[in-house]
Amino acid sequence: MLVRTGRRSAVVVAALSAVLIIGLAGASVSAAKAPAGLKAFMAAVGQVESGGRYTARNPNSGAYGKYQIMPSNWPSWAARYLGNANARQTPANQEKVAAGKFTSLYKSLGNWRRVAYWWLTGSKRTSGWSDYATRYVNRVMKLYKKYGGTTGGTARSVSWKRFSDGSSLVDYSGSWRIARHSGYAGDKARYATKAGATATITFNGTGIAWYGPLGPTRGKAKVSLDGKYVKTVDLRRSSFDSRAKVFQIRTKPGRHTLTIEVVGTRGRPMVAVDEFSIRP
Repeated sequence: MLVRTGRRSAVVVAALSAVLIIGLAGASVSAAKAPAGLKAFMAAVGQVESGGRYTARNPNSGAYGKYQIMPSNWPSWAARYLGNANARQTPANQEKVAAGKFTSLYKSLGNWRRVAYWWLTGSKRTSGWSDYATRYVNRVMKLYKKYGGTTGGTARSVSWKRFSDGSSLVDYSGSWRIARHSGYAGDKARYATKAGATATITFNGTGIAWYGPLGPTRGKAKVSLDGKYVKTVDLRRSSFDSRAKVFQIRTKPGRHTLTIEVVGTRGRPMVAVDEFSIRP
């Protein structure tokens, strides 16, 4: 059931010993393309959301079916995964649409825990989850393991290597200072506010991700790969998130440089680097 922050889900509690029903996988999600653990995850979400009932309806939100899909989402999801925006929410169609959406989310977010969080909140944030959301995700993952899902449900078979803001791979120009917060990796991050300040990391690999804080006072930064401009990232958010994946890009194998340049946004110039994650 996709909900927004603050709206409680209507969960029909069922015994964990209930018979597990795994429906049909959607035509758009072939066995070859289905991510590992998809069936176990679908079973877990279906159990938490509705007790596995295809006819369950939330009287407040109108969310319907085994996966409690919101009425506003069904037409677009049905169009994408069934080829018919007006398709009925039959058990078979619910399974196909859920399989397609879960697969898409898994490829985007990288692991089943984050997919479960998105299903509840519609948010991609990686930290600062509410107690309620954390309990929801833990319930889903507990059932996921019970139904045969692999521990953690992580999408990446390749292990990304992490490097802190103080790594010797990172070269800073301009004025950068240390900020300390328990939410940062190693309890600290490096930040700058002056336009033109840069942080450049040289690495060997096939991808890189930049992690840092987001929030109301955060500014913009230009990101370049191997000397070529890629995009300008806006770090401003309505609430503070101490550690988010700010930017990620895949590269060809080999040696590369990623440069973050502070724009010096008026009224909110701060840009911070918590750590980098590199894909070998």
